[in-house]
Amino acid sequence: MAYLKQSRKKQQGVVLITALIMVIAVTGIAVTLMSSSSIDIKITNAAQEREVAENELIGEVQRMISDEANQGANNQFFLTPDEVTAIADGDDKGMVIANHADMQSKMTNLNKGALDLECPRRFNFTAGISCNMLQVATTIEYGSKSKHELTIVTGIAQEMASVSKGI
Repeated sequence: MAYLKQSRKKQQGVVLITALIMVIAVTGIAVTLMSSSSIDIKITNAAQEREVAENELIGEVQRMISDEANQGANNQFFLTPDEVTAIADGDDKGMVIANHADMQSKMTNLNKGALDLECPRRFNFTAGISCNMLQVATTIEYGSKSKHELTIVTGIAQEMASVSKGI
């Protein structure tokens, strides 16, 4: 037992210092990972908000086109460029044709000349039928405090049975 007494020496605290350094290093890594994961969560939430806004916007575009088409000869897709400008009071961004659930749809007539435009090609294209070419831009604001804006621009070709007027 004498040899046990000889092996006892005063410890200098090296293990304690090493353990403290390891705890500090592990804490630093944990804080970095937590910060990184909170940024990932914010990015994911922003992507989800945009996806929801985009789906709402696509639904609104389809609803607005369907509502106008269901009006038959009274739909605004038959309006000539002059009529669109007159109703819009000279607004170069087009006339507002629908407001629904914080979304606004504006129509611009693309027939900017004396002649009507030929209809885009389709499988059952009819020669001699001209089209009223329209552009409808639908916009939604989304995100916290509505600071982001998303717009879908849709092209519509309305066949015209007579020159410069629908049906």
